[in-house]
Amino acid sequence: MSKVLIVDDDPEIRSVLRITLKQAGYEVSEAGDGPEGLAKARNGQANLIVLDIGLPGMDGLDLCRRLRAERETPVLFLTARDDEIDRVLGFELGGDDYVTKPFSPRELLARIKAILKRSGGASEAAALRRGVLMLDPARHLCEVAGDAVALTSREMGLLAHLMARPDHVATKAQLIDAVYGAGIHVSDRTLDSHLRNLRGKLDEAGCTGAIETVHGVGIRMGPCQTA
Repeated sequence: MSKVLIVDDDPEIRSVLRITLKQAGYEVSEAGDGPEGLAKARNGQANLIVLDIGLPGMDGLDLCRRLRAERETPVLFLTARDDEIDRVLGFELGGDDYVTKPFSPRELLARIKAILKRSGGASEAAALRRGVLMLDPARHLCEVAGDAVALTSREMGLLAHLMARPDHVATKAQLIDAVYGAGIHVSDRTLDSHLRNLRGKLDEAGCTGAIETVHGVGIRMGPCQTA
């Protein structure tokens, strides 16, 4: 049974989410402010965190920033503002998805299922390799020349899609469908934010030029060699 931590200061929203998730078979824990949410995220065994951005005591972005320094638990942001800057900032901090308020419990549940499916991986999936880069989706593990690189589940999904077809140029629309799911609207700017973060992490690990942009066409894997 997957465990979901809900961090939101609105008891009505927590109640709706608790009922929806429990009916779907999830184990649920809750927190009503930022400090309590961070403590439960650190001490619990949540498989995913539903995190409100506008929290008292510590906002959701700061909570995510602190959590990402310690672990890679998937995070789905809740935001009351349909604001592109907030979304991109959330993803740059390591968020995996977002839902704006008011939201449909059914849509939020579908997004949670999609994140958990990506982060859990298919146990039978083989590790993917290209040059010094290794990706094992089943174990949520990425390595460059044997050294681990921490990725969010969204970054893992993007990299897995590209590495499965290393010489194929994927359009942004194809990447969005593969990683977010068909029929879900995601802006190019949000996808670019994920790709920029992924490139930065691989570059920092010594795998420069791992992801190439083919201007006017799309994205593909580079040779994945160390400098």
